[in-house]
Amino acid sequence: MSPGFDLPSRRDAIHQHKASGKKIAALFPIHYPRALFYAHGLLPVEVWGPPYAQRALAAAHLQAYTCDVVHAGLGFLLSGGLRSVDAIVAPHGCDSLQGLGSILLDFIQPTPPVFPFYLPRAGRDCDAEYFENEIESLSQKLAAVSGCNPSAEELASAVAQDEAADAALLRLWERRAELALDNQALYALSRARGYMPPEEFCARADSAPAAGATPTAAKTVVLSGVIAEPGDLLTLLDRNGVRVGADDTLCLGRRFYPAGRASQPFRRMAERILEGPPDSTRGSSIRERCEHLLSLCRRSGARGVIFRLVKFCEPEQFYLPALRRALEEAGIRSLALETDLATHLDGPSQTRLEAFLEML
Repeated sequence: MSPGFDLPSRRDAIHQHKASGKKIAALFPIHYPRALFYAHGLLPVEVWGPPYAQRALAAAHLQAYTCDVVHAGLGFLLSGGLRSVDAIVAPHGCDSLQGLGSILLDFIQPTPPVFPFYLPRAGRDCDAEYFENEIESLSQKLAAVSGCNPSAEELASAVAQDEAADAALLRLWERRAELALDNQALYALSRARGYMPPEEFCARADSAPAAGATPTAAKTVVLSGVIAEPGDLLTLLDRNGVRVGADDTLCLGRRFYPAGRASQPFRRMAERILEGPPDSTRGSSIRERCEHLLSLCRRSGARGVIFRLVKFCEPEQFYLPALRRALEEAGIRSLALETDLATHLDGPSQTRLEAFLEML
């Protein structure tokens, strides 16, 4: 971690928000309208595991081949990890997440209300109209938790806050080469977007320190796949002088949403997600995914791409062969690391990663 770099933890942010008398919504991956929760006075906090969760508690409800993000997330819930939240939202980003929503609603029935959230798999006008209605429907459900029904002005203000925070995140990555942040610090700050109030995140991101002198040239890679974990992965990159120049992971880069265009808040929220970067969980074409990944490599000067995959993530596995072929044809090396979520990178994966970095 970069010296002097300090961020409030996810737990600290939750406690601070609850202490102010406000409520928390736990969000499973991947896409959801953050602005809607801000408008309801709810702080959306994402659940990506965590890697230390007790999977055994979830094993009675899930097949062994279910994605580990869902295994760990359900285990975390069943062990009481979400006891302080006021609502749980399960977007249907894949079969595993869809199954999780059904299990929570029909069998486990936790104390906080559970709201499934359905995303379209294309970006046609009819998809945007459907998604707009889905967001409005979710808003009506959240009103029972928040005790308020936001006005159009309040919704528009929340959208503006959300767009400002996303713009700050994008500026942070556009400044990547000049930042005095190592990979660990950059990802800690970037992923704070998943639990930090938008105005606080904007202040943190815009004040990220630049290097005092012209940054030295570094080997650069693009990180793709599901999630930039465990921390050992970023530590190893830092130790070898390798900079992550661009991100294409589900948990971060594929949610660099553009500003919306519509004046109607629900429609604008829908537009932002549907017009985001090409993504396996939204049914983007293989061509779009290849072109986007190659563009990230060109803009960042990356010599290689690391695919950090979670076992049994079918959407990502479907695209992987085509993406690696496109990179090979462009003269860009790639490495696929597929493991469960874990607190440490296993020995064989470390060895493969170190060998890959030496070839760059």
